[in-house]
Amino acid sequence: MILSMTGYGKSESQFRGKKIICEIRSLNSKSLDLSMRLIPQLRAHELELRTVVAQGLERGKADLAIYEETASSTQQNAVTPVNWAAAKEYALQYKTQMGCSEVPEAVMASILRFPDVLKPQEDTTDLTDKEWADILAMVQKAMDAFIAFRTQEGAALQAMFTGKLDGIADLLAQVEPFEKGRVAKIKERLEQSLATLSAQITTEIDRNRLEQEMIYYLEKLDITEEKVRLTNHIRYFRETMNGEGSGVGKKLGFIAQEMGREINTLGSKSNQSEMQIIVVRMKDILEQIKEQVLNVL
Repeated sequence: MILSMTGYGKSESQFRGKKIICEIRSLNSKSLDLSMRLIPQLRAHELELRTVVAQGLERGKADLAIYEETASSTQQNAVTPVNWAAAKEYALQYKTQMGCSEVPEAVMASILRFPDVLKPQEDTTDLTDKEWADILAMVQKAMDAFIAFRTQEGAALQAMFTGKLDGIADLLAQVEPFEKGRVAKIKERLEQSLATLSAQITTEIDRNRLEQEMIYYLEKLDITEEKVRLTNHIRYFRETMNGEGSGVGKKLGFIAQEMGREINTLGSKSNQSEMQIIVVRMKDILEQIKEQVLNVL
């Protein structure tokens, strides 16, 4: 079963009397690119959290966010928090510089509008063992939801790939009727051209050499090997999708490239419009596969 690199997971917990939320989301990327946004109390544990999350991500452009739930600004009773420690410090500096014992009301009103004062003081005290264990449990719960999301998306991708591979296999089978009569038509056309040429020249043609050259030319147009290799690539693509382990997306990308080479060779050897139309349709389906393979973990 393949996994998608697109994923989302969310969990909630209580931390020091407040509700905190953990969200993990990711998109496709060739390697792991993890960015983190944490509450101040967790900044000292960023490396530990990065290690824990990276083990479950493997690849992808991912974002881990752990934040406190805040009241909506549209609520009528919303109160702007005040950093009283910063306000007192500004008031103390004013009294020291001005040599007074009291801060005028107008000055204090101005102080209370300072950006640093309207920003609450951060709680950076160390986590207890229980708090850290609760944080890890919350992150793991979000990771479980994240992996479940990836699995669900991967199942949808696998179903899509199966349908596309069936489409290419069906088109490859449609080539066979045109291939059977193709050699006879090519041979007939060459002999007609040769008869026209013979009527224009007096030199006798070496029939043995002609047959050798004709066989060589027809062998160059034979597509049996391409059909066999393309069939094998389709089978290997299916087997790889059902396999276990990491790096499945990269393997599928390589197989899709090989399928493209065989289809291109089929196109170059197709000298009938019907076969060329089939090849174009194969290429269209393969491009759709290549686009979605980029989303496979």
